[in-house]
Parts: sequence; C-alpha cells; structure tokens
Amino acid sequence: MSWWEALILGIVQGLTEFLPVSSSGHLEIAKALLGDTSLARESMLMTVVLHAATALATLIVFRKDVVEIFRGLFQFKWNPETRFVLLIVISMLPAAIVGLVFEKEIEQLFTGQIMLIGIMLIITSLLLYLADLAKKTHKSVNPMDAFIIGIAQSIAILPGISRSGATISTSVLLGIDRTKAARFSFLMVVPLILGKMGLDILGGEIAYESSTLIPMGVGFVAALITGILACTWMIKLVKNSKLKYFAYYCFIVGTGVIVYYAFS
Repeated sequence: MSWWEALILGIVQGLTEFLPVSSSGHLEIAKALLGDTSLARESMLMTVVLHAATALATLIVFRKDVVEIFRGLFQFKWNPETRFVLLIVISMLPAAIVGLVFEKEIEQLFTGQIMLIGIMLIITSLLLYLADLAKKTHKSVNPMDAFIIGIAQSIAILPGISRSGATISTSVLLGIDRTKAARFSFLMVVPLILGKMGLDILGGEIAYESSTLIPMGVGFVAALITGILACTWMIKLVKNSKLKYFAYYCFIVGTGVIVYYAFS
C-alpha cells in the first residue's frame, strides 16, 4: 500500500468513524476502488491503526470529560463518574462477547464483501431516519439502556452498519437526550478499540514490515486530524436533529454499491 492510498483511507476513516455512515463499510469500499490486494491480515492491520487514530481523536475531543471521569474514579466512591464507567462497561459486554466468540467469522466480513456492505448501509439509513423523527427528551442513560445500546454496537460490527449511527439512533429512540447520546456513543467505543489492539499485540496480529511503517503513519495522522473535526461536527448535528441527511446519503451509497456490483 502506498502512502497516498493510506492518506485516502485515513481521511475516509476519520470522517466516517464519527459521521453515521459506517467507517468499516467505507473503508472496504475504498479498498475495493483502490484495488487493494493486501492479504486479510495486512488489511486488518491498517484498519486497526486507523481505528486507534480515531480512538485518540475521541479522547482529545472529550478530554475534559475523560479527566473528570478519572478524577471521580480515583475518589473510590459511588459518584456520577463511577456510574458512567459502570454504564460503559455494561455497554461493552455484547460487543466483547460477539468479538471473542466470532472473531474468525468477523475477519472474513472484511475481505471485500461489498454487496453485504450495500445492504447494511441501507439498514443504517433506516435507523438514522427513524432517529431523526424521534422527539427530544432529557432522559439520561440507565443500565438497561446501556445494555441495549451495547447490543446495537455489537450489530454494528457488520461492515456497512454505522457504529455511531446505530448507537446514537438507538439511544435517541430510547428517549435519551441527544447530546448525552452522542457523548455516550463516542466514549463507549474507546475501551473496545484499545482492548482489540491489546489482543492483537498479544496474539502477534499486528506484526508489520518496515516498508509499511510510513503508510501506517500517514494514515494514522490523516485519521486523527479528520476524526477530531468530524467528531466535533457530529455532536452539533445530533443536537440539531440533522441525521436524516446522512440517512439519504447511506441509502444512495448503499443502493449504488448494490447496483454497481450486481451488474459489474
């Protein structure tokens, strides 16, 4: 993979991780359009690196929240910060179980399953449209909500189902305040990404050749910068109920992908 291909993938990842249009689906589409012939292991390595960049972007955008959470935790008592961490842990359970049990099957989904991605993008568009119609409330996340949102996140492992779109839409449909829904959605994925990276390191999955170091670095920086911008923008969009435009986008792209690969 060349550095300019890594740059494109990094920009795609940075934008689509936070905007509700499926980063994994767009990455696979981008790889197909670029003619990426990397082995599945190499392709997954780039995916992990780019997700690490957007995890860092999340921590930067929500740095004040993260600091407050750690301060509350180190008070070693039940407080809003401890409760929030518990909700994050509950939300992680479904995706963690699915990821561990179906690890090999999930990896196969990231090997050019373009038709599947098209179908999942259309499903994402439906979720976003329904969420945009939901009434605004001031409800906070409770343990049952966290688990249901976690189930949505586990389904979003499928390429083409937007993780942020699925979790934010589910939160809004559950009656959760839109700003709180966006905050919870973006922070809940960080431990999973870091955990996945840790497992890959221990399992030797992210061994790399020296020739891939520059492309990986370029992709990481591109995803980090665009991720910070996209995350900040997305928070405003969710608050102002403008998800339907992304619903239209996902429907058009999903339909286009299906038609193109059905007749190519």
